[in-house]
Amino acid sequence: MNRRLAVLLVPALLMIAGCTATEEATSGAAPTRAERPSPFADCATLAAAPASAVPAPPGPAGAALPELTLSCFTGGAPVAVRDVRGPAVINVWASWCPPCRKELPAFQRLSERAAGRFQVVGVNSRDSRGGAQSIGEDFGVRFPMLVDQGDAFERALNRNSFPLTLFVDADGRIRHTDASGALDDAHLAELVRTHLGIEVR
Repeated sequence: MNRRLAVLLVPALLMIAGCTATEEATSGAAPTRAERPSPFADCATLAAAPASAVPAPPGPAGAALPELTLSCFTGGAPVAVRDVRGPAVINVWASWCPPCRKELPAFQRLSERAAGRFQVVGVNSRDSRGGAQSIGEDFGVRFPMLVDQGDAFERALNRNSFPLTLFVDADGRIRHTDASGALDDAHLAELVRTHLGIEVR
């Protein structure tokens, strides 16, 4: 008799426990990072030239940006990398890369100092969405972010290093590629001045 009663009670108790857990999950639990709004800016503006774009500086033109289409972290239409209008500073990074994390705040400050003369763009590569979102939230990164789930962007550039930064002129030509390690504010300003002809204050 007791055994029969236990057999009948166990499913009922499990049902009650399941309902309680579901109610707690839907009513009181904080949203996961994947459910939160993206910290990054929308990519729709990338195909428009910066408001006060500076013409390409004199000197030999570099290679064009690769023929590649990447998704935007915020969703929406994919972006053809060649359609990104310069001048631009493009930073390739991943959340698991310590030098990338170290330099990201400097790129955010650079985007704030651009004053409409150039744009700062991120390419999050070989990373998880949760990892990238976490870094964006923790470090206050707000510039537009493209997503390369594999390493197509780096392969198109014949590069295999993190972090990687491209300096692209107003004609969409790569004037310089930097793979020297974590960049700080002063070094970034020097590279922008040298390769894009723009003074950053």
